Amino acid sequence: MALPIDHKANIIDGKAIAQTIRSEIASEVSILTEKYGKAPGLAVVIVGHRKDSQSYVNMKRKACAEVGIKSIDIDLPEQVPEAELIAKVHELNADSDVHGILVQLPLPKHINEEKVLTAISIEKDVDGFHPLNIGKLAMKGREPLFLPCTPKGCIELLKRSGITIKGKRAVVVGRSNIVGLPVSLLLLKADATVTVVHSHTVDPETIIREADIVVAAAGQAVMIKGSWIKPGAAVIDVGTNAVDDPSRKSGYRLVGDVDFQEACNVAGWITPVPGGVGPMTVAMLLKNTLDGAKRVIGK
Repeated sequence: MALPIDHKANIIDGKAIAQTIRSEIASEVSILTEKYGKAPGLAVVIVGHRKDSQSYVNMKRKACAEVGIKSIDIDLPEQVPEAELIAKVHELNADSDVHGILVQLPLPKHINEEKVLTAISIEKDVDGFHPLNIGKLAMKGREPLFLPCTPKGCIELLKRSGITIKGKRAVVVGRSNIVGLPVSLLLLKADATVTVVHSHTVDPETIIREADIVVAAAGQAVMIKGSWIKPGAAVIDVGTNAVDDPSRKSGYRLVGDVDFQEACNVAGWITPVPGGVGPMTVAMLLKNTLDGAKRVIGK
């Protein structure tokens, strides 16, 4: 299908959509708090002083405050023994004021990530990474208690932009446990025909070009060119890559996995980086915490 010369994709404004969702959450939280005198509580656990992790955590804590969710802050030193961190998780599992537990990844090298994440009670797994939650997501006719935040945000962006998923061909680029794998399962659950492209895929360009929906989560700056996109396709770009930019004060700028300028001339819809998927991840975390609280408060 030929596109007009001056074609420009619809930009999916993740920031605005996330703000709408936050307003919806805030009004639900206030109803819950007024009715039962108890606010949803999210425990945010951070180990060590990685700058990127610190800034993510601060953003999540600030977002909680904005919608009336109580943030329980657990800051542990870099050298904390694994057993002590797991004991802390068990303590939070038993705390009735905590409805969601988030352990900020990555963890220091001496700590086994899988052990820590498995220790989180499935009822409080607001990150959606517990093997039981992922297992149920993979099975037909089963519903996980929580969906992982970034994949859930990707699907929400498509739905709220009026993009049909059912019967469409979707290509997911990347197969990480955090985004690629769960988002491919979610698209499958929504009745798309799904292909996963990864580092060992032969001729990814041809496969991507057949997609009505592309979810790019490979973590490779501007890997997907405009010529790889099917005209009119919906492109959800999860990639957040820092590239050198001497003109910026910071010395770098953030770009996605898709060449945004080129893709804009071909795609029907596209998310920008930053301002696309990022704000949705935090909004979905708040939504999961609210859902966790609703299952418990007033029961």
